[in-house]
Amino acid sequence: MDDGSQVDTKEKRRLIGRAPGRIDLMGGAGAHMGSLVLLTTTAEAAWATTELRGDARIVVYNPQMADCGWRDHAEFSLADLSGDECVRDLVSAPGLRWSAHALGAFFLLKEWFPDRITYGANVYLKSDIPMGRGVGASAAVGVALMKTIASAYGIGLAGAELAEACQWVESIIAESPSGVASQLASALGDEGHFLPLLCQPCQPRMAVLLPPELKLWVVASSAPRAAAPDCDAARAATFMAYKMICDWEGLTVLPDEASRIPRWTDPNWKGYLANVAPSLFRSNYELRLPETLTAAEFLGNGQTHVDPFTQIVPGIVYHPRACARQVIEENLRARLFLELARAGTGFEEMGELMYQSHFAYTQSGLGSEAADQVVSLVCEEGPSKGLYGARITGAGSGGTVVVLGRNDAGAAMARVVELFAGLEGRPPLIFEGSSMGADRFGILEG
Repeated sequence: MDDGSQVDTKEKRRLIGRAPGRIDLMGGAGAHMGSLVLLTTTAEAAWATTELRGDARIVVYNPQMADCGWRDHAEFSLADLSGDECVRDLVSAPGLRWSAHALGAFFLLKEWFPDRITYGANVYLKSDIPMGRGVGASAAVGVALMKTIASAYGIGLAGAELAEACQWVESIIAESPSGVASQLASALGDEGHFLPLLCQPCQPRMAVLLPPELKLWVVASSAPRAAAPDCDAARAATFMAYKMICDWEGLTVLPDEASRIPRWTDPNWKGYLANVAPSLFRSNYELRLPETLTAAEFLGNGQTHVDPFTQIVPGIVYHPRACARQVIEENLRARLFLELARAGTGFEEMGELMYQSHFAYTQSGLGSEAADQVVSLVCEEGPSKGLYGARITGAGSGGTVVVLGRNDAGAAMARVVELFAGLEGRPPLIFEGSSMGADRFGILEG
């Protein structure tokens, strides 16, 4: 309820923040299992504006939602934010799912800084990042909101702390299991660079300038992303494989009490399947892991599922061998790609690593016919025409592909787009260019 108190007029500033989308260049398949991930930003971004109020009301405006048939604004009170379950119920009201990142930000900041979050605020949100195209639209929205809302209360969230706060909201309030990679890229990314991130849980490294001879394109088809159960099944299968490997080695897997994000850990690999060396996996574990596994087969022996964000569902056939192999080898591919980029050489080898990554997605059950078509067209043009490699990007579950080529390969890329548009019956969206992350952009006052 409103408490009637007034905020100091000196504090009633209108603050503006911006956070770009992200492109999963390499490694995203293993982010939830501790892989090295290489991410760059999009030129498109989400914008958020926050102004403190003189009462305890929280009013969030998002006019774009009206185009989706949803409510374009939501009103809450600070007193409503009594627990994460309560907040999830609030944003589950008809037409208000989009407000999860905003209300989740207020709730988390109130929990962390109760002495600061004593007044409500007006929040305005706008994004030019297309949703559902695998370029981190929701992560950008979360980062833009968290950054500006925190700043309005004099809280300087940045870097890993900002990204982890947004990851918590995405996973717990928006109920979309999320690693931290997308949020960190949106916060720390920079124009013309890509950001290496070791997801254990959040260890960013110095941004790397893409070699000046190279350019990235992202081709986003209209193909729908895979249903959530498919994505959850691939994720769950990696945790099934991880738990079986730990059992074979006699490693106890327990909840990590020190982690803000619910997770499990062990004394050897620290809860991250990516820490298993590819040679060890191939020699000791790969052939012992079943190609397919059902819920009854996995849970029937008293086995524990150690992922807090997915469930083992009867009727689904899991692929623990292929999913584990994808995570472990993707980590190695990302490391090799990074070293080649730093050296500014081996562009064809970088492209080959991307092709390998793409086909690993298909083996893990997250392939896409539309993405396969784009990758095939890029491969046909080849290095002689300036196109080195391509791979499915984002969650690995839709028709969005990142392409690596020379700066002068525009004609070859145009042929790829034209041919793919003919196959699909409509032109795809093309993303080109990058932009600074939320931290470098900072907070403007308007």
